[in-house]
Amino acid sequence: MPMKTKIALNHKVILVTGAAGFIGANLVLRLLRETDGSTIIGVDNLNEYYDVHLKLYRLDLILNASHSSRSSWRFVRCSIADRPAMDRLFSEYKPSVVVNLAAQAGVRYSIDHPDEYIETNIVGFYNILEACRHNPVEHLVYASSSSVYGGNRKVPFSVEDKVDHPVSLYAATKKSDELLAHAYCKLYDIPSTGLRFFTVYGPAGRPDMFYYSATRKLIAGEKIRIFNYGNCKRDFTYIDDIIEGVVRVMQGAPMRVAGEDGLPVAPYAVYNIGGGNPENLLDFIAVLQEELVHAGLLPENFDAEAHRELIGMQPGDVPVTYADCAALESDYGFRPQTDIRHGLRTFAGWYRNYYWKG
Repeated sequence: MPMKTKIALNHKVILVTGAAGFIGANLVLRLLRETDGSTIIGVDNLNEYYDVHLKLYRLDLILNASHSSRSSWRFVRCSIADRPAMDRLFSEYKPSVVVNLAAQAGVRYSIDHPDEYIETNIVGFYNILEACRHNPVEHLVYASSSSVYGGNRKVPFSVEDKVDHPVSLYAATKKSDELLAHAYCKLYDIPSTGLRFFTVYGPAGRPDMFYYSATRKLIAGEKIRIFNYGNCKRDFTYIDDIIEGVVRVMQGAPMRVAGEDGLPVAPYAVYNIGGGNPENLLDFIAVLQEELVHAGLLPENFDAEAHRELIGMQPGDVPVTYADCAALESDYGFRPQTDIRHGLRTFAGWYRNYYWKG
């Protein structure tokens, strides 16, 4: 692991923001299973961007898992945009490792609700950085997004590519987070790693994501709208692969070193986490429908073509996402492997149990 400081996760205080969210909850569950003697602090404001019951369901899973864990779990309901609350939390718990996953997500939602993105993604992340500045944090890991690549035509997307032309406010806030992190790394010697996630999916995911909303509509007998007339490719990444990448990155922080001028070289890094195998959207939908039939959620004779509506590209969308994960594989020995057949089968089984069995 070149130029990384190894960080043990046992017997540490680990802060996970967005802990009731899709990625956050799965990360906490993994940490509770695999750490020993640690204190996992979860923060979430439980906003109503999507069904709060799903967030509470995830928190119940965490609470149940905590009973048999060798580490302890604490949940704090607050917003990272609340500066006094963040300062109190850091002062009380003094986390060694911080994983900031709290964010206002959604490309299209950002078009009509810009204030929420500035408040959480900019002001909230600034509060996290300030708290890390004034407390001895070994490693800050934070969520960025594949959206930062905007309309880049070169594929696969590499972290070396310029990302100066975002096509959504959401993407602009995520790129801003990367810039803020770099400045704080340089000025205050805070080791930080940004992770550009590519279209994360899986059980108990976000209902606003396409695969989830499409499932709901197909089961209801409605048509699903397919943007750009189906000429889209997405680098879908299964949740377990995302969590594996996050946990590995948490344990290897950019090394603190001094430059020729005697000042710190920014201990800063950014990585893609994506499947590295973009799927045509129509092919993805075909597999989803097959797995919904397999799970008994759709009839065997389901007419897929009758439930599709092809429409043009929507503002903020991009035609292709495609991750170059060579840096992640080189530095952490990991590349996502889960194929969409397995991922969607697991999701369909979870959906059946969650919605049809209460």
